[in-house]
Amino acid sequence: AQALVNGQVTVEGGRLRVDFRLWDVFSEQQLLGLQFTASPENWRRVAHKISDAVYERLTGEKGYFDTRVVFVAESGGRVGRVKRLAIMDQDGANPSYLTDGSYIVMTPRFSSTSQEITYMALRPEGSSIYLFNLETGRRETLGDFPGMVFAPRFSPDGGRVAFSVERGGNSDIYVMNLRSRTSTRLTADPAIDTSPSFSPDGTKIVFNSDRGGNPQLYVMNSDGSGARRLSFGSGRYTTPVWSPTGEYIAFTKQTGGSFHIGVMRPDGSDERTLTDSYLDEGPTWAPNGRVLMFFREGQGQGPRLWSVDVTGRVQRATPYPGSGSDPAWSPLLD
Repeated sequence: AQALVNGQVTVEGGRLRVDFRLWDVFSEQQLLGLQFTASPENWRRVAHKISDAVYERLTGEKGYFDTRVVFVAESGGRVGRVKRLAIMDQDGANPSYLTDGSYIVMTPRFSSTSQEITYMALRPEGSSIYLFNLETGRRETLGDFPGMVFAPRFSPDGGRVAFSVERGGNSDIYVMNLRSRTSTRLTADPAIDTSPSFSPDGTKIVFNSDRGGNPQLYVMNSDGSGARRLSFGSGRYTTPVWSPTGEYIAFTKQTGGSFHIGVMRPDGSDERTLTDSYLDEGPTWAPNGRVLMFFREGQGQGPRLWSVDVTGRVQRATPYPGSGSDPAWSPLLD
């Protein structure tokens, strides 16, 4: 072992006090020593904060343990399937449900600046995009759009939401300023343009489009100008998402009878597939850009949440016990 953690937990006046030290085994020197106090019911968050501190000291990068994941919890059969908006700790613990299942929810996405999410709600009368503040419980719609609206995602500063609008078989990408509530159309191609995702500096948007014949990845300036193709491999590329560090763009790739979660550089180079399965889809980045969560479906099985590190070597099922899809990772909690 290169490092050793030891510590103790005491209760003083109804408060939990946790002291821990991180040691370098070879030099026999202390690397880190911290103390946390919390109410006893927050013991899991204390453990996650300790994990983040140890991870950062050993790797030099921020951790991702004190975070949450919002996703679509699925139950029931293929017909009449119930899809509820749900949230859990990143390790699958403490799941709770934010909608009652009376309507279908899809593509929930976290703001990178606050505990706010945006998602699509599908009802018999049509679709809407909502903003939901997790701290206040306030829920509001982005407004009425003729046609189907879907695939919303926040800008890095939390001030805009990009989304797709489908009318008459044609889908285009729009962006709305949340302060003024004015929307701007960014694409005007007869093809299907969807799944917009901002670069970390907010200056570019990656999206997928079938303007070249089959779905591929494209990048454009955040005002809609300068669109150019990124992916040139065989297969279908969808659901792109820029990593928080700007280092990679993750995506879903379908080739033959298999699905993959893959990554490439923002200029389209260094493409790698990280997973290979009957159906892998919908990657989301941990806030440090080192781990991805996605959902995997087997033949005749419901979707489950999985994670993979950016090397592709460490894959594992998230221990949420039920079916889940469309995960989205939160920023580090305050």
